[in-house]
Amino acid sequence: MLKGIPKILSPELLKVLAEMGHSDRLVISDGNFPAESMGKDAIVIRCDGHGVPELLDAILQVFPLDTYVEKPVNLMEVMPGDDVETPIWDTYKEIIAKYDNRGGDCVGNIERFQFYEEAKKVYAIIATGESALYANIMLQKGVVVD
Repeated sequence: MLKGIPKILSPELLKVLAEMGHSDRLVISDGNFPAESMGKDAIVIRCDGHGVPELLDAILQVFPLDTYVEKPVNLMEVMPGDDVETPIWDTYKEIIAKYDNRGGDCVGNIERFQFYEEAKKVYAIIATGESALYANIMLQKGVVVD
């Protein structure tokens, strides 16, 4: 055990977050996301017993968001015609605002199939058991400034 590290961050996940460099991206996926097929060239970490918000909050305690891009956080857009509410997005923005002074302004949206294409290029995918629809989120790492 370590002091000051959220317990939800496993040793494997901490190692991956530490290995990532500036501009590397990761996806925290919902339970419906095809993590294994999208992550053929990425590290896939299973966190099936957890939801995206709790992991996002823990990760952002140790993971700086990229300040050199306007939208270092991206969500998968709802497909036209899908009558789906996305209240989880507001939860994400509240969590992000705790760790980045840009708050919701640093959050963008990517069309569903483009999100899949971008996900194929990420460093890591964290597969969760999140049941909310369109709950996938992509983070781009920044630099740590002391």
